[in-house]
Amino acid sequence: MSPSNPVVPPEPPGGRAVVVIPTYNEAEGILAILARVLALPVRVDVLVVDDGSPDGTAALVTEAIAAHPGRIHLIERTGKLGLGTAYVAGFRWALDADYAYVCEMDADLSHNPDDLPALIAPVAEGRTDLAIGSRYVGGVRVINWPLERLVLSYGAGVYTRAITRMPVQDVTAGFVCYHRRVLDTLNLDRIRSNGYSFQVEMKYRAWKKGLRLTEVPIVFTERAEGQSKMSRAIMREAAWKVWELRFRALTGRL
Repeated sequence: MSPSNPVVPPEPPGGRAVVVIPTYNEAEGILAILARVLALPVRVDVLVVDDGSPDGTAALVTEAIAAHPGRIHLIERTGKLGLGTAYVAGFRWALDADYAYVCEMDADLSHNPDDLPALIAPVAEGRTDLAIGSRYVGGVRVINWPLERLVLSYGAGVYTRAITRMPVQDVTAGFVCYHRRVLDTLNLDRIRSNGYSFQVEMKYRAWKKGLRLTEVPIVFTERAEGQSKMSRAIMREAAWKVWELRFRALTGRL
């Protein structure tokens, strides 16, 4: 990622935007995703939260920071501490750095960086507080997933909505843009989920606080590089977490 006199695009209306990208062993694709984000027509900075990747992911990001100072940032953690805590660390950093719009995105290009402006726009224009890049609103848009995984993911959404009553089609979506007021309103110290249930918990807490959630249709493409981080333990955590959230809401302890 050589600098070659980079032209910095304009910021979104109302403030700066950053996308938080947790990584663990994403050296094969991290430079490609950084280049894609920096090439967007709207300025979106990047914060990589790396969990001690042994494949040298952080070193590649450090080189990119030198080539693009002020646009790329890095938090290095000592080990594989989990998706949820990585995002919370990134959110705290973004709030301290006074970003108006804080996005989250996977590091494997399953989320198309070109969709970031479409996620930021309704938040920046004041039409919503939280925009969700949705695979399922208005139809199913998933590429290269086996039928079993698609059924599992879609079924997880049906299961979660039945328990929580949350009016969101893609409850486990990990492609999201928050206005900073969402993160300021939620008590990040109370976020306990550390797998994909983190995505459900953030949306549920925001909805119960009366914040506005909007789904923006996107196309999700199964990762081409590296290995999925999904596991049975993560799925079990997600299955139980929705009951915990519902119980806490009913008892006023959310």
